[in-house]
Amino acid sequence: AECPVLTPRLASLLPAVRRILAALPRFEDEARVTLIDADNGISISIADAIARKHLTADVVARLAAEAGAVAGLLRLTVAGDAIYQRAAPEIGMGRARVVPPADVILQATKAAEAAMVRHVLAALPKKVTRVADLFAGVGAFTFPLAERASVLAVDSDATALEALTRASRNTQGLKPIETRARDLFREPMARKELEGFDMAVLDPPRAGAKAQCEMLVKSKVPVVAMVSCNSATLARDVRILIDGGYKLGTVTPIDQFVFTAHVEAVAVLTRAAK
Repeated sequence: AECPVLTPRLASLLPAVRRILAALPRFEDEARVTLIDADNGISISIADAIARKHLTADVVARLAAEAGAVAGLLRLTVAGDAIYQRAAPEIGMGRARVVPPADVILQATKAAEAAMVRHVLAALPKKVTRVADLFAGVGAFTFPLAERASVLAVDSDATALEALTRASRNTQGLKPIETRARDLFREPMARKELEGFDMAVLDPPRAGAKAQCEMLVKSKVPVVAMVSCNSATLARDVRILIDGGYKLGTVTPIDQFVFTAHVEAVAVLTRAAK
């Protein structure tokens, strides 16, 4: 019926989401519904509930009619297909305007994302030329960093990197941004690849970044900013970095998952030049 941490715009949309789900053919499984409160309106994506082959003309027409009747709804995507789009949803990240893919992982709240960005930027060395943004997503850290240094953005989600690339091409006043699609769990950035970077920013999923931290300790990267939503894997990864010669500086908890046991944290580590 209600959720105290939803934005008012998302909360007001819940009845419309139910009507849209009711327009789907009957299914006997869970549906994953992703709602994005973008700067200019709402995006809805429905996955796992229906296969593309079941999106008949009648089903698409019913879904589009329901979506068209919802004020503030910009886009409806079902099973990966755009059923309805009034306009592209946009999210501001630094100077960039990013159009997020339908099922992309984003930070939970604008305020928490802004706080994390502030702490990451505060960790930048005074003389900075290149930064590696690992697990970059659509660029929450990439774009603010690119106002100060050239950035290599690495992520396994190719659609997220495509959105990042499109936004970078349409944004003035940024240093060069390079993207690289890569699974950093299976193939972390190696010591040679990390040469020349003044800082590495890591924002991994809950599993952490064990393999990448094991490579970082072999490198000469002087500053590492770890952004984590899992205190256990953060502690494990920071231990790897400390044992490898880094010194732990600030650790800042950010309570973006209000009313839950989860907490976000930004940890900054530095090492003396060898």
